[in-house]
Amino acid sequence: MAEMTGLQTNVEAPDFSDPLGLLKACHQRILGFCNLLEKMVVHNNKNGIDSEFKQAAQKIHRYFTTAGILHHMDEEQDLFPLLVGQSLKIATIINDLKQDHIAMNAAWEKLEPVLAHPAIIEDASEFEQWVNEFCHLYRKHIKTEEEDFLSIAQHMLSSEQLVHLGESMKERRGKGRI
Repeated sequence: MAEMTGLQTNVEAPDFSDPLGLLKACHQRILGFCNLLEKMVVHNNKNGIDSEFKQAAQKIHRYFTTAGILHHMDEEQDLFPLLVGQSLKIATIINDLKQDHIAMNAAWEKLEPVLAHPAIIEDASEFEQWVNEFCHLYRKHIKTEEEDFLSIAQHMLSSEQLVHLGESMKERRGKGRI
């Protein structure tokens, strides 16, 4: 599955001193994983579930059961509360983003078991449907978050708030970068 080995998910990310940049870097990784999921659908249709498919599934599963969860926690527990009271427009965007998180989590609940244990995939078209739903939801969410929210957040948050946000993100992970 040579077409799946070129995924750039380990691109150097900003550190916790740039928490919004770190969130954006996570978005780029997520988009890369969506591309990989779509390649897995094609590969499964052509070659079935082989070791390369399983390796890709493991990589995606690991990310979304660790960093993906932490990313949503960063937003919902730390970033959103800093801004929700700033304006009705921001409050509406935050509400929409939280609803996206609920929908994305529901889509993940369908994909998670088959990525954890690819051998249980019995219906390739159902797997493709789940991948399409998951990727559509994430791409839409990331577009909204980056175009309508993070740019505003960058201007509204004080340097002290950004430091606190970065420290909270670092503490949530226990150290280093994820």
